[in-house]
Amino acid sequence: MKQTVLRNYARLIARAGVNIQKGQNVIIYCDLDQPKFVELLVDECYKAGARKVKVEFNYQPLAKLHYRHCSVTTLSKVEEWEKARLQYYVDTLPCQIHLLSQDPDGLKGINQEKMAKASQKRYPIIKSYRDQMENKDQWCIAAVPGAAWAKKLFPELPKGQAIEKLWEAILFTSRVTDDPLAAWEAHNKDMHARCEYLNKLGIAELHYKGENGTDLQVGMIPEAEFKGGGDTNLQGIYFNPNIPTEECFISPMRGKAEGIVYSTKPLSYQGQLIENFSLRFENGKAVEAHAEKNEELLKKMITMDEGAGYLGECALVPVNSPISESGILFYNTLFDENAACHLAVGAGFADTIKDFEHKTLDECRALGINDSMIHVDFMIGYEGLDIDAVTRDGKTVPIFRKGKWAF
Repeated sequence: MKQTVLRNYARLIARAGVNIQKGQNVIIYCDLDQPKFVELLVDECYKAGARKVKVEFNYQPLAKLHYRHCSVTTLSKVEEWEKARLQYYVDTLPCQIHLLSQDPDGLKGINQEKMAKASQKRYPIIKSYRDQMENKDQWCIAAVPGAAWAKKLFPELPKGQAIEKLWEAILFTSRVTDDPLAAWEAHNKDMHARCEYLNKLGIAELHYKGENGTDLQVGMIPEAEFKGGGDTNLQGIYFNPNIPTEECFISPMRGKAEGIVYSTKPLSYQGQLIENFSLRFENGKAVEAHAEKNEELLKKMITMDEGAGYLGECALVPVNSPISESGILFYNTLFDENAACHLAVGAGFADTIKDFEHKTLDECRALGINDSMIHVDFMIGYEGLDIDAVTRDGKTVPIFRKGKWAF
C-alpha cells in the first residue's frame, strides 16, 4: 500500500478521529501487526499537536498464556500501579486510539470461565475511573490488517496479497480518499440530517420484523435522541469515535423489549466467533439464548452482570452501506456492525440523552440508560428486515423496508 495513502489514513485518525488538541497526551492500543503504520500514526499525532504519544502493544498468544498459568485471584487483582495510571487518565483525559487487527479466532480454546470471573472481579474497581471519564475524553476505534485476520477473510490468497486486499477494504470503507477529512465532513453532515429527521418523529417504540423470524418491539426513552457520525464531548471537542461508521443509533429504555431477534452475521466476542444465534426478550431482558456455535459463550456474555442481558443500543444501518456493498464479511464488529442494523446488549450511552451535559451519569441512568460491564453489538439487519416507528402520538411510520431506509 502506498505510503501517501497510509499517511492520509493516519492523519484522518489523529485529526478527525480523536481530534487531538495542542498539548494533549495520546495513548495508542494496538497489536504487533502493523508497526510501520503505528510509526506513521505516532508522527501524525505529534504533528496534530500531541504533547506525548504512548503506544501499548497487545499480543493474543500472551493473553492465552496468562489465562492458562495465572489464578483467578491473580488475574482479577487491580494492582496499585494500575489504579494510579487510571487516576492519571482521569486527571489528564488523554486521547485514546484503538487499532484493531486481531485474529477473529485468536483466543479459541481459552478458559472462558476464568476469563469471565476475572473480568467480573476487576470491573467494579475499574468502573469508578471509567465513569469519571465518561463523555469527557476523545477516543477512536479504527483498524489495520493482521495476517491471521486477512487470511480468515481471503483464505485463497497468499498472506501478502491477503493483507493488501484487507488494506484496500479498510481504506475504502473508511473513506480514505484524496481528501479524507473533507469526505468525513460530508459524511457526518448526511448522518446528522438523518438523525434530525428521526428525532423529530417523537418515537416511542421501534418494531423489528424479519422474514427470518425476528419480531421484536423495543421501547424508547422519551428524553433520548438518535446520534450518528461525529459527536462533541463535555469539553466541547468534536471527534469521530468509530472509523468507519454508518449508523444512526440510540439507547433504548431499559426493561422495554419484547420478542425474539435473530443474528444475521457472526459475532466476534473475546477472540471467538458466536454464529447463527437468537435472543428472546421479556420485560426488556434476554431470557433465552441459542446459537449453533459457542452457545455457552453467548449465555455467559448475557449474564456477565445484572445489566448484561438488557439492551444498551439500537442502531440503524442500511444494507446498501459501503461496507455491506463491499460484499466482505469482516468477522470484526467495527465493520460488520456498520454493514447492517444491529443491537447491543449491555451498557447504553448517556450522551444520547438530550442535554446530557447538564445531567449527572446517575441521572441519565435513572431515565432508563442501561448500565453494565459489557457493551456488545450484534448484527440483525439484512434484505428482509422491516422496521416501523410507533410515535408518541400513536402514528406508525416506516423507517426501514427490506433492509433500506424508507425515507
